Amino acid sequence: MAKHAHPWHQSLTLMLLSAVLLPLLGLVLLWMRRGSKVRWKILGTVPILGFGVAHLFLFFGLRVEVDGTGSRPIFTFGSSASRYAQLEASRAAQPPAQPVVAPALTAPYWTDFRGPHRDGRYEQTPILTAWPRGGLARLWKQPVGGGYASFVVAEGRAFTIEQRRGQEVAAAYDVTTGRELWVNSWAGDFREAMGGDGPRSTPAWHEGRLYALGAEGEFRCIDAATGNTLWSKNILTDNGAANLTWAMSASPLIVDEKVIVQPGGREGRSVVAYHKLTGARVWSALNDKQAYTSPRLVTLAGRRQIITVTAERAVGLAPEDGALLWEYPWVTEYDVNASEPLVAGPNRFFISAGYGHGAALVELQPAGATFTARTVWQNNRMKTKFNPPVLYEGHVYGLDDGILACVNVETGEQKWKGGRYGFGQLLLAGGHLVVTTETGEVVLVRATPEGHQEVARFPAIEGKTWNMPALAGGLLFVRNTTEMACFRIAPD
Repeated sequence: MAKHAHPWHQSLTLMLLSAVLLPLLGLVLLWMRRGSKVRWKILGTVPILGFGVAHLFLFFGLRVEVDGTGSRPIFTFGSSASRYAQLEASRAAQPPAQPVVAPALTAPYWTDFRGPHRDGRYEQTPILTAWPRGGLARLWKQPVGGGYASFVVAEGRAFTIEQRRGQEVAAAYDVTTGRELWVNSWAGDFREAMGGDGPRSTPAWHEGRLYALGAEGEFRCIDAATGNTLWSKNILTDNGAANLTWAMSASPLIVDEKVIVQPGGREGRSVVAYHKLTGARVWSALNDKQAYTSPRLVTLAGRRQIITVTAERAVGLAPEDGALLWEYPWVTEYDVNASEPLVAGPNRFFISAGYGHGAALVELQPAGATFTARTVWQNNRMKTKFNPPVLYEGHVYGLDDGILACVNVETGEQKWKGGRYGFGQLLLAGGHLVVTTETGEVVLVRATPEGHQEVARFPAIEGKTWNMPALAGGLLFVRNTTEMACFRIAPD
């Protein structure tokens, strides 16, 4: 008797070939096979699914990142090469750069990380507090290179630092059109699986110069008008310092004739002041491992000083010579101090950290030429990870492990907690909080201890958004690792 021919879909060779080249077809053929026991089909499903996942990575650009919790995955599609190609095509399509005349509304104002006083407050112009149904009016939106830097804005230009292929790039953009005006690039390609790739530190603008720090320590003083390098050095090699797990993140701070950076070198080279015009070393201080906070120039207890947080402690340093004025122990799990302190009174500051650490109000008391620091209160009611809070009318507003919360700064009492915005960022403007969520929405929330009151929200950009927004001249600038956009937030 003649043998019956097997249907084509019963072919073992076809099924195996499909499992490798077209995993979905291979899976269908596996479960269509007659005579195979269910347990063998289940066992065969596992490697075919493995081939399918590999296809998603290799051919569809699947990327797996984590959100701010460090545990929940975020899935996106699109290879790095395709994103860079899209960015390059966007820039090539722009008209040739023309000289920019700075309109009055974009005079130097937001020239530092988190604003002119590095406290997240915008006070230059009124803002809209009743937003149109579709959100704020958008001036422009376009691709941007990778990384977590924010913008600084001066003289009609918005400046940031990005990752583009194997280079880090400081770039200048026209604020009203988004047109790229110049780039200054150097070899650099920091990669980190959990936190993400690219530079983190926001540049600082000062008197026509841009101070840009890359993830691996490359530090440049750049002519903000032309993009030409005026001087440069690597602050890690210059100070015998190792890079941090999540890279150099602190924004440079201009104080008098100095620019302050935090390489974290030993032997008194943790915090370093270079001359802002020449790059010559002026002073260096401390032996601490560095953290991820940016320094601030403040006045506390009647003393002008630089306040910053290392991996071990909060400190006050004399701007003249870097002398240690006071210290306050502040050790967080994984050495992740990444949230800047807030001045909370003539001689008090508020400090917070994530990873279960919490917050404290600290008071400075004179002790001869220096000070002692004592705890007024400490609790875990405000755990800001890399999302600095703001202070308004006696209350601190911040993202407590991704949930917006309000705490009385004098007592530490939590007034309310509500609004799951993830590990985004927030600024204070016009008695309101301008919040960017971890998924790229912009949200307006009233800054009141009476309760969580969300006023408006709209989708601004797509993708994981950890970058701090910026406000200048009635414009709101937002970006993440793939997109950037500008919106008008001032009344017409």
